[in-house]
Amino acid sequence: MALTSAVSSAFLQMASPSRARINLDKYNLTSSPDRRKPVTADFTNIVNMHVLGLGHIFNLLVMCSLIVNAVPSDPRTTCTKVSARKEWRALGNSEKLAYIAAVKCLKTKPALTSRDFSGVRSRFDDFLATHINNTDFIHFVGHFQPWHRWFVAQYEKELQVTCGYTGAQPYWDWTKDATEALFPYAPVFDATYGFGGNGPFIDSSNDPDVFLHIPGKTGGGCVLDGPFLNWTVNMGPGFSTAYNPRCMTRDLSPSFASQKLNSAVVAKTLAGKTFQAFDIQVQGTTTVEGITYHGGGHLGVGGDLGVIGDIYASPADPLFYLHHANLDRLWAKWEAVSPYRLYEISGPDTQFAYPFNFFGDVPYENVTLDYQMFFGKLATGKPFVPIRSVMDISALCYKYL
Repeated sequence: MALTSAVSSAFLQMASPSRARINLDKYNLTSSPDRRKPVTADFTNIVNMHVLGLGHIFNLLVMCSLIVNAVPSDPRTTCTKVSARKEWRALGNSEKLAYIAAVKCLKTKPALTSRDFSGVRSRFDDFLATHINNTDFIHFVGHFQPWHRWFVAQYEKELQVTCGYTGAQPYWDWTKDATEALFPYAPVFDATYGFGGNGPFIDSSNDPDVFLHIPGKTGGGCVLDGPFLNWTVNMGPGFSTAYNPRCMTRDLSPSFASQKLNSAVVAKTLAGKTFQAFDIQVQGTTTVEGITYHGGGHLGVGGDLGVIGDIYASPADPLFYLHHANLDRLWAKWEAVSPYRLYEISGPDTQFAYPFNFFGDVPYENVTLDYQMFFGKLATGKPFVPIRSVMDISALCYKYL
């Protein structure tokens, strides 16, 4: 291999669904509290009660009671400040530099998880290790979007509290750059007011460690310019949290990005009438043809060998957080169509179970609003976070502009 640290499997290499569950012992936790506790209420339960033929007045009272119970609490009584998340190109140059400086600052701050993961060297690495450790349990599951919503929100908070960043987490609306001509010159790749661009070309067409080859890849080596030119990736590739310092790689594929990140793909996804229909489109499948805008963002930038294309270690590239902030923005846009969508959730608790059963049937239970998402020591005192607490972004004290 041209790079000993090359991403071994691109974005969609997954461990077997039968692999052991996350090791909770290191956190002195033996199981998730109420992990499969029946939801207090969701839209399906409410509709089913109505169909069962209960009296209309009784039905109405029950529905109102359950809705009050299900919808997240009003955040206006708890938020002292609401962060306004902007698209990267909408930021002024000084705002862009302030965000970049905060990301670099996080790389210098003491870690919380270094006793649990030997490769962790900083607070930035805490997020990388947490994602690596959870990867096989947060993708192609019902809580994929809620988990990443809280993950990015916690990262935003860490930039603000730990590094004094006064702005909000920006997002990258890649639909504005989704042509072969524009993509390599997207503002996020700017060498001064962005995150730097591509790496030099490395032929990975015969690399046995690349399981999914991305057509049109143009790079693969260490990032050549920008503020993250000498950025060190400390863990990965794959499911390794051992210390493995190496450069940050990118492997842009403008043609792939133009197919997966365009406005038509987004419109098709937002047209989903239920959360399940929407979420299936967001997550896509495990084939090149079936990848949609989640995988499209990772692999349009990561190609075969870029670290953001490694499904485990992708948060090592700071662009991960702008990409996932845009995914979250689109979910919030989908939710805003109806108040009922603020408590609509569905999907399996186990990776690659229905409707993501690409490799055969896998035992599972449906996630509910009370499903407890695992974050370990990422936030002090919050190893588990219920889905219901992240359904409304205003409860997390941010909005999108």
